[in-house]
Amino acid sequence: MKKRDFISVSSVPSVAINPVAIKSTQAPLAAYNTPKSTDSGTMTPDEYCQDKTAKSGSSFYYSFLFLPEAQRKAITALYAFCREVDDVVDECSDSELARSKLNWWRAEVFGLFEGRPNHPVCKALVIPIEQYNLPKEYFLEIIDGMEMDLLQTRYASFAELNLYCYRVASVVGLMAAEIFGYQDRGTLKYAHNLGLAFQLTNILRDVKEDAQRGRIYLPLDELDEYGVSEEDILKSRCSNKMQKLLDFQAQRAQQHYDKAFALLPECDRYVQRTGLIMAAIYRNTLNTIQQDSCRVLSQRISSTPLKKLWLAWRTARREKRRHRQLVKHAA
Repeated sequence: MKKRDFISVSSVPSVAINPVAIKSTQAPLAAYNTPKSTDSGTMTPDEYCQDKTAKSGSSFYYSFLFLPEAQRKAITALYAFCREVDDVVDECSDSELARSKLNWWRAEVFGLFEGRPNHPVCKALVIPIEQYNLPKEYFLEIIDGMEMDLLQTRYASFAELNLYCYRVASVVGLMAAEIFGYQDRGTLKYAHNLGLAFQLTNILRDVKEDAQRGRIYLPLDELDEYGVSEEDILKSRCSNKMQKLLDFQAQRAQQHYDKAFALLPECDRYVQRTGLIMAAIYRNTLNTIQQDSCRVLSQRISSTPLKKLWLAWRTARREKRRHRQLVKHAA
């Protein structure tokens, strides 16, 4: 079975965008995209992003707690941006309206990089994009990835799925690596693969939820190989064949975690510890799924907030000890 394990940034095609055409959609959609919670001016842009991130219940939130303030604000704003554009697709039942709203966000990205942000999230990103050299193209790639959900509900192969994962997850990992910092550019390959591992974990965890939206992210050629039909996924039918298919998906995700960790240079491990905290939480979910992978067809597997916080604290403590040993040996 062929699969593409790594897509370089230069090899991924970007959708051509006409800034003038995009900007023309901004006025009529402003009311849809301006958050009501900031109308009264009660929240600063940073507070809005913090609120958006905390309310999401994401595992990422727990890893952000261990960052210095500037980095924490930057990664929180980046995550809030991802949540905003993701919510457009998940919460808007009209695909044409959703596409228009995504175009509104593209215009916002252009405005952000031209020094005239409007949305609180983009205002919160003004300092981070300069401080950490975050490329405009990456923000547009994320929007392109979200738009794929409006245009495509099936993936013929893992190669097709890989492009989607790159846009919605690996690009975020690459920007996170810039925020956390690195000495060795090999760290970017680590970040790319870690983002892919996270997204493969999400896809496996959310099989039932996605099926309820009519989406199947598991590659269709792999369904055929294991003798599982689309209807089996949509109807959440557990069987030995289904179990083997889901076990295979879990094993592939584990392989990408292993690959990511193997690519992380030791000199950058401590500054990238937030990604390692995320990985500990996500991989704990994946390990739980592997105990009985068919459970994803009937329930959403996740850790409790207390367990996530404990995993975050334990990983942060372990990486701090490891860093001290590295410094000691270097001296």
